[in-house]
Amino acid sequence: MLEIKEYCRVGSLEEAWTLNQKKSNRVIGGMLWLKQSRARINTAIDLSGLGLDQIEEHADCFRIGCMVTLRQLETSEALNRYACDAIRDAVRWIVGVQFRNLATIGGSIFGRYGFSDVLTVFMAMGAEAELYRGGRVPLWTFVNRTPDRDILSHIRLPREGGSFAYLSVRNTKTDLPVLNTAAAVSGEGLLRRLVVGARPQKAMPVPFPTEQSLVLSEENIRALAALAGEMVPTGDNMRGSAAYRSHLVQVLGRRVMKQALLRGAVQGVVSGAVPGAERKDGAGC
Repeated sequence: MLEIKEYCRVGSLEEAWTLNQKKSNRVIGGMLWLKQSRARINTAIDLSGLGLDQIEEHADCFRIGCMVTLRQLETSEALNRYACDAIRDAVRWIVGVQFRNLATIGGSIFGRYGFSDVLTVFMAMGAEAELYRGGRVPLWTFVNRTPDRDILSHIRLPREGGSFAYLSVRNTKTDLPVLNTAAAVSGEGLLRRLVVGARPQKAMPVPFPTEQSLVLSEENIRALAALAGEMVPTGDNMRGSAAYRSHLVQVLGRRVMKQALLRGAVQGVVSGAVPGAERKDGAGC
């Protein structure tokens, strides 16, 4: 079981950073995964008194405090209006409302969990991790570097325009995903990013070759999805085999790109013809 010797509700990020330099100390978020571990923590560092539980809307970005809960992400009208409901779609099946009222975006991102829905959708949207000492770092860079003792204070979501979508496959509604995907499309109908998570390794953007056309025509969507199925490494676990996941990369890849394109056209943020526009859910694959 989890053992905590001392608890400190810090008064500043500097105090939190100083305490966190000791390896036996730990910053705590919602503690929903941490409390299931057998860790021995000397000092639990609580950031809840620092006002980091706010979603700030600015002209050029959304700035999301690390203590913002998944339920806040789900219910934020401004954030989901910009995200074409992709963020709401990503968190709505995570266990239940009680769980989402406790789980924080900081814990979800800093934990670098392979099954994370949150990591997948924010990576697709071009988010950055904002560190107390390290400054802003692209989310892909942050999750793939060696964890250090810095403090993740915010997630910065730039307003780059275009549209977004998120899809996953689960064996049951509230289970961890077998595979998840998210796509970002520019205002000109070009694919910005296709991200695949729960492979079961952590989320990764598909590294399409530079010569590959990213224009989202009906034909090219299928070509991109097929290429993603070949390029994205997958593995086996109790929820599915590597072969099944590779198949899902292609299927969900097609669907999520179409959905992002369709949502952008409906909201008037993406121009041009939309493949499969006759299907309201954009999933005509």
